Amino acid sequence: MNNYSLYDRLLQFGTIADSSDKIPDAKYALPSAVNWMKALALVAKNSDLTFKSAHKFYSKINARDNSNAELNTSFEQLLFGLNQISSLRAMLAVSNKADVARAAIMTWYYSIYNSGSAMIAVADGSFQEHHAPTANQWDKIFAANNLTMPPFSDRISNLLSKTIEEDLSNIRSRGKHSLTNTPRTVEQGWGCLAEYLSGCASWEQWKIEQRVRSQKDFIALGVSNFKCKDARTLRDNAFKKNSLSFLHQAIRYRGKANYRDAIFLAYGKNVSAVVANLVDDLDVVATAFSAMAAAYISRRVGSSIWSDFINDLEKKRSFSVSPKSIWS
Repeated sequence: MNNYSLYDRLLQFGTIADSSDKIPDAKYALPSAVNWMKALALVAKNSDLTFKSAHKFYSKINARDNSNAELNTSFEQLLFGLNQISSLRAMLAVSNKADVARAAIMTWYYSIYNSGSAMIAVADGSFQEHHAPTANQWDKIFAANNLTMPPFSDRISNLLSKTIEEDLSNIRSRGKHSLTNTPRTVEQGWGCLAEYLSGCASWEQWKIEQRVRSQKDFIALGVSNFKCKDARTLRDNAFKKNSLSFLHQAIRYRGKANYRDAIFLAYGKNVSAVVANLVDDLDVVATAFSAMAAAYISRRVGSSIWSDFINDLEKKRSFSVSPKSIWS
């Protein structure tokens, strides 16, 4: 009998990029990816996040005198995000969602990334070329100032362990639920969102620790960990400078799906059943985020400019999804 198993080999030998002890556990990797998105979709639906509700939420946002370049950047990015939603909806027709699960997550991510970039462009006239700076700027402008709507509003104000626990305490009060179990209720959805945020906080802490270890001040201490006071001070000062909100979580989700955890979206006889509704949930969440972004942008640019943009796009779009079906 042939007992060959790629997963077993990964656990035994690792890969060029990852040693065997860094291979993700199949029991957690796939369910967590699916259940986080299910939780976001549950909360988005329950929150009734639409363009109309978001337009009301942003009623105190005033129009800004944006330059033509800023307007063009915002509208271009918003268009890109809508195009990604149209791609997601095309994937709904695929019978075996395991065929498209990984691509769907990447498509979802870029819809979020583009929509977030569009918000930033009309907020302060800036455009970040890379993912992390975009997430940081979106966090600074929107998440830190309560300018986001559920399920995109949770935030860790800095990455000190004490702060993380304090911030998560309030977030966990809405519900508790393991990411490895499918959420069925809104309360369970909130619980999953808290668990994913907690995991992202730990991941961000680990990344910062690796950066600190490579700094000359840490190396000069002649230590290998953070047990001594001076080493902890270096680390904690770095923790204080970093916060965590939705776009940071989206970056991690995209990275796990495209790199470290990618095998679990394509390997295993049960994968097709597990991801059967994933694309539906990705579509719900991307649509809600796009509606929120568009509502903010419409307030920021003013009704006349917004109307011109959306009418032009409605006439000349090449993809299937109508902008007015989401942005009005």
